[in-house]
Amino acid sequence: MDDELHNRTVNQDVRELGALVGDTIREQASRDDFETVETLRTASIAYRDGEADSREGLHQILDRLRPDRESIVARGFTTYFELINLAEERERVRAIRRASQERSLGDSLEVAAEVLAEEDERTARQVLEDVLIEPTFTAHPTEARRKTVKSKLRSVALDLETLDERTLTDKERSHVDRTIESEVVSLWQTPQVRYRRPEPTDEAINVQWYLENTIFDVVGEVYDEFEAALEDVDHDIDVPKLFEFRSWAGSDRDGNPYVTPEVTAETLDRQRRVVLERYRDALKRLSGVLSQDGSRIDAGESFEKSLTADRERLPGVAREAEERYPREPYRQKLKLMRERIDRIDDVRPGGYEDATEFRADLDVLAESAEENGGESVVSAHVDPLRRQVDTFGFSLASLDLRDHQENHTEAVAEALALEGIDYRDLSEDERIETLTEAVLQDERVIDPEALYRDEDVEISETARTVLELFARLADWQAEYGDDAIDTYAISMTEEPSHVLEVLFLAEQAGVIALPDHSGLDIVPLLETEYALSGARRIMGTLFENEAYSRALAARGDTQEIMLGYSDSNKENGFLAANWSLYDNQRRLAAITDDFDVTMRLFHGRGGSISRGGGPMNEALLALPNESVSGQVKFTEQGEAIAEKYANPRIAERNIEQMVNAQVRARQRSLHEPEEEVDEEWAAAMETMADAAREEYRDLLESEGFVRYFEQATPITVIEELNLGSRPASRSGERTVEDLRAIPWVFSWTQSRCIIPGWYALASGIDAYLDGASGDAASEGGDMETLQEMYEEWPFFRTTLDNAALALARTEMEIAAEYAGLAESSLRETFFPRIEDEYERASELVTAIAGRDALVRRDWLEESLRRRNPYVDPLNLLQTHLLGQTHRTDAEERTLRLTVKGIAAGMKNTG
Repeated sequence: MDDELHNRTVNQDVRELGALVGDTIREQASRDDFETVETLRTASIAYRDGEADSREGLHQILDRLRPDRESIVARGFTTYFELINLAEERERVRAIRRASQERSLGDSLEVAAEVLAEEDERTARQVLEDVLIEPTFTAHPTEARRKTVKSKLRSVALDLETLDERTLTDKERSHVDRTIESEVVSLWQTPQVRYRRPEPTDEAINVQWYLENTIFDVVGEVYDEFEAALEDVDHDIDVPKLFEFRSWAGSDRDGNPYVTPEVTAETLDRQRRVVLERYRDALKRLSGVLSQDGSRIDAGESFEKSLTADRERLPGVAREAEERYPREPYRQKLKLMRERIDRIDDVRPGGYEDATEFRADLDVLAESAEENGGESVVSAHVDPLRRQVDTFGFSLASLDLRDHQENHTEAVAEALALEGIDYRDLSEDERIETLTEAVLQDERVIDPEALYRDEDVEISETARTVLELFARLADWQAEYGDDAIDTYAISMTEEPSHVLEVLFLAEQAGVIALPDHSGLDIVPLLETEYALSGARRIMGTLFENEAYSRALAARGDTQEIMLGYSDSNKENGFLAANWSLYDNQRRLAAITDDFDVTMRLFHGRGGSISRGGGPMNEALLALPNESVSGQVKFTEQGEAIAEKYANPRIAERNIEQMVNAQVRARQRSLHEPEEEVDEEWAAAMETMADAAREEYRDLLESEGFVRYFEQATPITVIEELNLGSRPASRSGERTVEDLRAIPWVFSWTQSRCIIPGWYALASGIDAYLDGASGDAASEGGDMETLQEMYEEWPFFRTTLDNAALALARTEMEIAAEYAGLAESSLRETFFPRIEDEYERASELVTAIAGRDALVRRDWLEESLRRRNPYVDPLNLLQTHLLGQTHRTDAEERTLRLTVKGIAAGMKNTG
């Protein structure tokens, strides 16, 4: 091959894996089953290639299938997609490696270093000191695959890597081929559909896997490469801590009653055990490297002092170390360090108090080794471990707590009622005054621990759980350190009192002791239009509040504010939600600036475009300059976690791109603190957003729309899938408002009509072009202005490009099949309206972007061409099954399997 780095191509991988699926169907099912799958495949391709006039042939085949063969078809196409996804992952790795070798990677650490090279060292240091990136993993139920299935697929991925990157003998290659074949057969025989709903502990372990097995190892490499890049541009800068990882898995209680305090405690304990084991292993490996003869080196005063202190702290272990490693001081020190790691959760004294102590020992070790000519040893073996300690501490990932504001209000109201205070009947101003006085006074008003433990106290289960959580939070911080669990997000924050209630509960539990200590960042989650438009009212009131301002000062006057992309989109539609979020980020920046508070925005993004998904580096660069303080936080959810972090090279590349984007964004914001947005552009966006919101709301509020949604998408099936531990809706009612954003998006994605990612975009743009009022007296805008906005305004360009991705993944012919399941009156009312909006949006986006196709990425076009003919049969089988009045248990299982297969084929759920 011409490619010196690789032995294979994506087409070869796809061809061989596809053939392996076919062989497996023949052997594990029957030749007739294989022929059926093959006939459906070729018929679908023929229609896509224009060799057939309609999909009637596909329908005829599906209509004649027995239930057992329907299952084989669903399983066959699902297995195909799961393997093809691995082939495309391998191709991503090839592209990364080639570009790295050619030094042509865009958005790289080298490019970030070149940006900093334009600055003097003082400014470059400030940019790096300001940057802190916090990916936050959530347990949101958008991962359709079972853990067992993912494990088998990961084994196949490693085998593909071996075939692609290693030179093998014929015997070695035969062995790898046989291993892949065995994994595919095992995959075929493994149940694809969960028979039980995963528990929160399962979700926490899933998140932990990526942290432990991939991210932990690539962190040191990212820092090493960045420091090398800075040296190449003659900047002598020690790169500070740039990122850390956080998690909601096991601690997010919003809408999930199964996330109990016991689950959170178990998650904290397990994560600590995992990270300490990784440190033990690293120290053991270091002991094999740092075997210097003490009689031939001068370890130095600092090292000798540290070793002496350890010997006094652990005399028995010290004697054992001296006997085992005579005249090897570094190995003796490492033995004592391992013992101190072992004693962290031990009743015996001598364990490290915190990660800072452990880091200090590594610093002493590194300094001594460097003074004895071991710079390369330190660089290769000690520095990566130091970076891991900086990033993961003793907690692996810090946990964020989250709950709905209604639960806090209920707990506070019931607890205060026991003290004779009728909190429920107080006005908002009176609630603020009551809570503030309670926090500022010396005596506690309530005792959360006593209240939740006393079974004779008549309080609701909701109140008891909330009080227990805050009481145990104090214990968790005492045991694991404040950093292990130091953030509390409040869903549906709409009033200042919603934030003060959490402050009150934390202060009463001893987590906060003003004015000197606050162990908690309290984070309002602004997700409704009422909350976003009232941001100054909410945040201004808090910043002026005596109790809250003291708590904020104890946290370094840094205020984290979370923006909800999912519910904002579901409430307002794609275009209006994006503009509202952008505009309100600028407003929040102005508010925090007015009060001299540093803002850290927390972007509650999902995997899909409609929920804030899309390329993260582009999203970071499209944020308004005012909002870029350097610190940024965002959620990583569902299948997006696997896509970004399952493969080490892709994980490293993903982190590299985030660092690049945030460094560039912070550098830009220092030079241009306020983004200059042309007034005409802002006015155009206001016009488009208002019209788009009106059209979107009119669709959702139209009589019969909810019934159409229920009949023209597989929402009823999705609600029954065991995707996650959290219920699909907040109250079990069938309304768009009550339905969670994830199943809402998931359902439309399955039906290939991804309206959450583009609906009303065309209506909004047309309103601008035609004039907001739609009459001759109202002067309209022009296409040239929109094209100028696309070329010069990162926000507008990213918004349209993301809509283009959702439009490109939409297939209106397939969507029509689902629409055919709805009552005729509903279908005739809604489907033409949706189809018209899609067609107009496609025309407008391509015209504004100045390109012939919706997507501009060759790899994505190729992927869509590769996938669409194979997703189509699954969609048609799904509509066939949905259209049946009565389904057997076997058909129900097949129907659920089609959901998994389409999710794999679309590489997206919710």
